[in-house]
Amino acid sequence: MSATFRLPAAARTWTIADARVPTALLEPTIGGNGSRTPDLGIADHDGLAAVDIAIVDGRIDRISSAGALPATGPVLQRPGLVLPCFVDAHTHLDKGHIWPRAPNPDGSFEGALATVPVDRAAHWTANDVATRMEFSLRTAYAHGTRAIRTHLDSALGQTRISWPVFAETRERWRGRIELQASPLFGIDLALDDAHMRDIADMVGEFGHCLGAVTYPGPALRPGLDRLFRLAADRGFELDFHADETNDPAVNTLAAIAETALAFGFPQRILVGHCCSLALMDPDTMRRTIDLVARAGLSVVSLPLCNMYLQDRDKLERTPRWRGVTAIKELRAAGVPVMIASDNTRDPFYAYGDLDMLEVWREGTRIAHLDHPVGPWADIIAATPATALGLDRPGRIRVGDPADLVILPARSLSELLARPRQDRIVIRSGRPIDTALPAYAQLDHLEGLAP
Repeated sequence: MSATFRLPAAARTWTIADARVPTALLEPTIGGNGSRTPDLGIADHDGLAAVDIAIVDGRIDRISSAGALPATGPVLQRPGLVLPCFVDAHTHLDKGHIWPRAPNPDGSFEGALATVPVDRAAHWTANDVATRMEFSLRTAYAHGTRAIRTHLDSALGQTRISWPVFAETRERWRGRIELQASPLFGIDLALDDAHMRDIADMVGEFGHCLGAVTYPGPALRPGLDRLFRLAADRGFELDFHADETNDPAVNTLAAIAETALAFGFPQRILVGHCCSLALMDPDTMRRTIDLVARAGLSVVSLPLCNMYLQDRDKLERTPRWRGVTAIKELRAAGVPVMIASDNTRDPFYAYGDLDMLEVWREGTRIAHLDHPVGPWADIIAATPATALGLDRPGRIRVGDPADLVILPARSLSELLARPRQDRIVIRSGRPIDTALPAYAQLDHLEGLAP
């Protein structure tokens, strides 16, 4: 199957026949009355069901077991795997693609922390941030992503530059990518009155999510209390960076969970990274995970960025661990877990392309999310859709817009074995242009000739 799929412009109805869909990403209802579909058959060893999908006027009209659905209109026969469009729950669109002018000198976390503020002070005008955000979103859209949450550096004067840019970008992309944002600043700043007035103004006007980077220190508990109180008063959700370190003594995740329980916090809470959890002794890990489960937190792991940064030694010692959190233990305890892109081509991660299929492929290898791999398919769409409170479930469901990614693979082994640019992305029932923007389009930000 070619990545090119031409659907006649006049076609209001068409069919995807004999496709393979992970059952973890399939919600088999049929018809306007919500009645269940007939038996979709027994899933194969990958957890894939063979189905036909009828699309009418841009929406999924019917789902049936393969061969049971009468073909209507043009038919895409045996296309391979069909997935819902992706949900990327943790990114940094404001940092993306500054690497050419701000490389990390040694690849370390400390190197990233030192490099970004210098570039931000020198370059992050509204036009600079908007241009890089636009490039990143064009890339994510071509790869098949339909929703993104980005963290925005929100300290000093940057807060009132980046948040209006984000709001304008969100409006421009409405209907293609649903955008959310959460502020990013150190927990110490939660105790700064002037800073928090800025944050409350920007989130109140342009967002619905509050957050910070947490780390040990005297500001941790009072800072969390202030953020939880403000979020409870304003109806904001919360999103934290926590424990992005290989020090098992660092456990702000437990403090976040304890504060959530103390407040009886009613809104969604997402916590990212949580790297040190994987290195704690078994009893501390179990107690922390129990707190997280009881508090109703969701956890997002960033396998590519965390493997890049964690346990990197300036003396060029080979890393001893992979940097990811205790994904399997969290999930076994009932905690919703997901993976996401995180940084792209900036000092925190030199690579990346906001391609959730790449994140899933490499996350499977890094965290052993396999044997079987099929049940883990929900971490790229269904689970993050719930964690972000999206109005669609991140599954293939009757009645929803036909936002799909079609891949020429007959099994998950074939899908994850090689990079996949040969995908067809369907939005509202129509194939889109999946050509990626050229990096040369950012040359003017580096002072290079167009």
